[in-house]
Amino acid sequence: MAAPSLILASTSPRRSHLLSEFGFSFQVHTTDVEELQGASMDPADLVECNARLKTRPVAALHPDCIVLGADTVVALGSKIFGKPASLAQAALMLEELNGREHAVYSGVCLSHRNAGTECVFVERTSVRFLHLTAAQRLAYLRRINPLDKAGAYAAQDDNGELIAGFEGSFSNVIGLPMETLLPRLAALGVHPSR
Repeated sequence: MAAPSLILASTSPRRSHLLSEFGFSFQVHTTDVEELQGASMDPADLVECNARLKTRPVAALHPDCIVLGADTVVALGSKIFGKPASLAQAALMLEELNGREHAVYSGVCLSHRNAGTECVFVERTSVRFLHLTAAQRLAYLRRINPLDKAGAYAAQDDNGELIAGFEGSFSNVIGLPMETLLPRLAALGVHPSR
């Protein structure tokens, strides 16, 4: 019996890059979904709900495939940072996170509709930032595109510029916790193609 095809229900180039880097063949298919913003929600609950919201409509369209949806947020205490709406908002986010420790939460949903299978999990990573001057933060924001990144920073391009250290999955900070995801995909019969 052939292994089911994998579909990524996300347009995130970082998630696509991680899956490709680990050798997976997949297609990208998304639907228009209004994500929950939920400033009053627990960050773990928020990313779990959004991962389901992104996955289920695509799974309904491709019931014979394994559909992977994910959502990532940055949390400083009870305050949740999603993607900034402007460069000014990105600058404020980095100012608040500057020199502090925060948590990155990713919710992941795997759905195989025909098999009646849905697996949802949340990964948490602690990240410590260096203390940067306002000028250094501005230079950083000019170098990256912060508007499509939770917390207004790019862990995959950091090179020690912003992140002092982390505890947990680094790929989770990029947007997909591969260490936790790999065995779950394998359990569903999805393996790297190379």
